[in-house]
Amino acid sequence: MIAKLTGRLDSSGAGHAVIDVGGVGYLVEASARTLDALGPVGGDVTIHTEMLVGEDFLRLLGFAKAEERDWFRLLTSVQGVGAKVALAILSALEIGDLQRALASGDSAMIARANGVGPKLAQRITHELKDKAGALGGIAGSGPALAATSGPLGDALAALTGLGFKPAEASTAVTAASEELGPGASLDALVRIALKKAAK
Repeated sequence: MIAKLTGRLDSSGAGHAVIDVGGVGYLVEASARTLDALGPVGGDVTIHTEMLVGEDFLRLLGFAKAEERDWFRLLTSVQGVGAKVALAILSALEIGDLQRALASGDSAMIARANGVGPKLAQRITHELKDKAGALGGIAGSGPALAATSGPLGDALAALTGLGFKPAEASTAVTAASEELGPGASLDALVRIALKKAAK
């Protein structure tokens, strides 16, 4: 499993890039946003990857941020959403816009992506409305919880495990993190987040 590549951007085209890592060129499919974020050909790049393996294919998909890869995985968990459609959605919408669309049930915004019809957009919105909170926190107009790993991610998982909705958990953990500052322990984050959520 290849999770990340660091090397030189050898070339870039419509929907893909070639990353040279120690003389080996990896063909990586990516969203338009990721390709824009890679910068000019010849520059050093780091790209997060997802490998798709089938009976007759082996594909490497690339993402500028690990968060974008997490969203790709979430989108492809919906029936009818393959890699091509998920990349189209990530090309059409910034992650923050996608979070807001899911939180408000705005399937029309998701339907802007190429290859996404109204019915599929509604299915995506319906299935991911609650799950999406754990991936960056749908907190309405409040700050999104960008970190989904480490103590913040663990605290978020703890609150959702206790029965809080992802949006509520995200808002509470974000508030606790802001109050405690960076480097807060998991115990402290959960304790403060529970107080915030109970208010």
